[in-house]
Amino acid sequence: MTTAGPKTPAEQLETFLQRVPYVRFLGMRAELAGDEMTAILPFAPHLVGNTFLPALHGGVIGAFLEMTALAQLSVAQPSPRVHKTIDITIEYLRPGRAQTAYARADLRKVGRRIANVHVEAWQEDRDQPFAALRGHFLLSGDSST
Repeated sequence: MTTAGPKTPAEQLETFLQRVPYVRFLGMRAELAGDEMTAILPFAPHLVGNTFLPALHGGVIGAFLEMTALAQLSVAQPSPRVHKTIDITIEYLRPGRAQTAYARADLRKVGRRIANVHVEAWQEDRDQPFAALRGHFLLSGDSST
């Protein structure tokens, strides 16, 4: 199936979310309000890493942050391929509780080939993030490089 013309930001976001299998495993979704995207990670028991607290697994948190950055880039810098991660640093600020999490990405600098992105994740209060990501991503252009 081919479509004529450029996709809307919502269509670009949905294409990204469907293209990446780990996004589906996490159960992650995202919503657009104008040019602002909010990623949502609904709580599910298979996402728990520490059953004593209970708390989300650190790998789940890291993946959620990385997928949020890539989702935002898919809207801001459309590409037929998923952009590639160059490096990321994750700051685990406090345990992610066993409840729904939210995240927003800030595209700090988008060049011709590389983007610098900052993501924060929170649960009940956006002013109290439980994790953050800083990363660099290689932008996948339409050329065959």
